[in-house]
Amino acid sequence: MTDQASRPEGDIPGKPTAASRTTLSHIMTGSDTNLLGTVHGGVIMKLVDDAAGAVAGRHSGGPAVTASMDEMVFLEPVRVGDLVHVRAQVNWTGRSSMEVGVRVMAERWNESTPAQQVGSAYLVFAAVDADGKPRPVPQVIPETERDKRRYQEAQIRRTHRLARRRAIRELREKRAAEGIED
Repeated sequence: MTDQASRPEGDIPGKPTAASRTTLSHIMTGSDTNLLGTVHGGVIMKLVDDAAGAVAGRHSGGPAVTASMDEMVFLEPVRVGDLVHVRAQVNWTGRSSMEVGVRVMAERWNESTPAQQVGSAYLVFAAVDADGKPRPVPQVIPETERDKRRYQEAQIRRTHRLARRRAIRELREKRAAEGIED
C-alpha cells in the first residue's frame, strides 16, 4: 500500500496517521462575513490551509508549504456565531510531498446540537528545508480502515493530478509547435 520499496534504506521512520492529526476551532464573527451575511468562503479556506499546514509541519517535522488545493467543497453555509472545527490529517505521503485531508464542521456556539459537516478539502504540501528546497518526509502509516481508505483515495487523486498536468503540458507543447500563441 505504501511506496516503501522506493524509499532508500535507513530513511526516516514512518509516522502513524494519528501522530499529526489536529483540529483547529474558531468562532465566526461579523468580520468574517460576505455580502450575503454568511461567512466568506475565503475565511473558511484560510482556516483549512492553516490546519492543513500545521498537520503537514507536524508530520514532516519542519516547514511545509502549500503546493496545491486539490478540491474545496462547501456543503452548507457557515453563519456568524458558528463554532467551526477544522479537522485535518495526512492521508498520503510521497518523497517530499503530503496530501492532507480536511473536514470542516460547524455548530452553533450556544446550542448543544451536534456539529454538522459544512465542507471538505484536499491539499498537497511540500516539505522544504531552510533554502526552500524539497526535503524528505516520513511515510504515513494508516492505522484504521478509514485511514487506509483515505490513503487509497489519495493515491487516485495523485494519479489524476499527474495525468491532468501531463495532458495540459502536452497540449501547450502541441499548440506552441503549431505556432499558436496563448
